[in-house]
Amino acid sequence: MNPTWVIAKRELNEYFDTLVAYILLIAFLGLTGFFTWLIGADIFIRKQVDLMVFFEVAQLTLLLFIPAITMRQFAEEKRTGTIELLLTKNVTNRQVVIGKFLSCILMICIALAFTIPYYISVTQLGNIDHGATTAGYVGLILMSCAYISIGLFASSTTNNQIVAFLISLFLCLLFHFLFDMIASGFTGMLGEFFSMLSISGHFDSISRGVVDSKDLIYFASIIILGLFLAEYNISKR
Repeated sequence: MNPTWVIAKRELNEYFDTLVAYILLIAFLGLTGFFTWLIGADIFIRKQVDLMVFFEVAQLTLLLFIPAITMRQFAEEKRTGTIELLLTKNVTNRQVVIGKFLSCILMICIALAFTIPYYISVTQLGNIDHGATTAGYVGLILMSCAYISIGLFASSTTNNQIVAFLISLFLCLLFHFLFDMIASGFTGMLGEFFSMLSISGHFDSISRGVVDSKDLIYFASIIILGLFLAEYNISKR
């Protein structure tokens, strides 16, 4: 079996061998379900047959949860010294990084799969735009991939899980909110540049059903850069 998949399977099993996976899944489903169906601008108040409320809540929830998922990936192994043991095996630094990346993605995909009943329930209320809904899920996965790559980079810089969590959370907030805030203070090309760096802007574009090549290139660039920096930090050891 490919070493990358072996590492991904091992990391995913470790999530479910502890309470981490179950706590995060319950919290994710609880928060998204509560705000989608029961309070605020929920589906019944908006009286629109779509999952826009879910996508808005999910992107914020994932922004908080993904740093918690990724913080232990390298930081804990560096603290315990098992990263050296792992790298002495017949496996490359890149395979280690990608394997851990895949395990986190699979964890997010499992969480999103549990929200499929939301989609099925909404289809019973009226005619839903299936294309826009599918695009929304694609947007969540792409956004999660970007945040995971950022989280892995943060985890590779330290041997303290809390520090890794805070670094990852700060960078995710920077890309999700702060670039938009900075862009609002500028006009012209500079404003457009900072707006282009905002993850939320690209996610909103995809969630409306418009899958543009520039959005795909943007997410791919963040993912590749984050994984490259994580691999670089690991290779320095």
